[in-house]
Amino acid sequence: MESNNLTGIERELVLQYLIDGNVPVTVTPLEENDDKDDEKIRPALSTIFPVAIKGEQMKVLEQGIILLTNPPKSVKNFTTKKVRVEFYFNRLGLYFNTELKEVKSGLALVIPSAISRIQELEQERPLDFHATLFYSCNEKTDVHIDCYPHSGYRLFTKPIWADVPEEIQHKTKQYLEEFITHARKQGTAGNGLQLIPVCRYLAESQKKMQAVEGRADPLDIIYADYERIVFASSKENMHLEPNAEYALEMSFPINLPAIKERKLFVTCAVEAVYEDNAHEFATAVCRYTSIKEEDVRFLYEKTTNKIFY
Repeated sequence: MESNNLTGIERELVLQYLIDGNVPVTVTPLEENDDKDDEKIRPALSTIFPVAIKGEQMKVLEQGIILLTNPPKSVKNFTTKKVRVEFYFNRLGLYFNTELKEVKSGLALVIPSAISRIQELEQERPLDFHATLFYSCNEKTDVHIDCYPHSGYRLFTKPIWADVPEEIQHKTKQYLEEFITHARKQGTAGNGLQLIPVCRYLAESQKKMQAVEGRADPLDIIYADYERIVFASSKENMHLEPNAEYALEMSFPINLPAIKERKLFVTCAVEAVYEDNAHEFATAVCRYTSIKEEDVRFLYEKTTNKIFY
């Protein structure tokens, strides 16, 4: 099995890269026992977010010490704690575990001998539903985007406030008040249910370093019913534009001898794109603009458990 740790030569190249350039990093506190198992690293508390440190807020010394010259106030809460430091080297995601120490000149991070590659996490995709968006980039190129249900979000059912974790309810409510006002002005509010998962997603999403920087990922689906579907992603990965129309294929496995899958072909228009306050994540609320009556019936009965008349 290939080691995730850099070789000695690779480490020296990365260290020189950190010394020479203004390389931003993120710092996340670790649970006390997590540093023994790099693949199970988690923030110490779910309400603690990684702290981004800009290149101009630190200085990397030849001895392999990162001095934080003007760190964000929030990072001071991690003093004397084990932390995970992440950064990109030529688009490759790297990390190391160390302790945030207090020295005469301020705060410091000692770069250890082991610097590791961020591993690709295998995501289990739900088997009961997925979708594909299509649009033309130019006359010769068609683009398709795979879309999968986001973990923890219930589709084709009525969202309820209890779905929102208690620690983010206040922030979610602030977004909800703002977005409902916007949607009513635009005449796109409908019953407003689609905005609950929108606000929850923007309130709870955390920026994470990837194994490879800037790679395109599938879109998350955080809401769907017989009228609308909502996609979500990091802002740089979200390419759906307000008022634009897209072709959409929706696939539902069916456990029948003659039919293994039911596919719906519709078009949808983006009613609104909502972003979080930090402009790091975005959601696209889409309304079906062209859909067969038999497909409306299928989605209506799936969503409401009522007969469509």
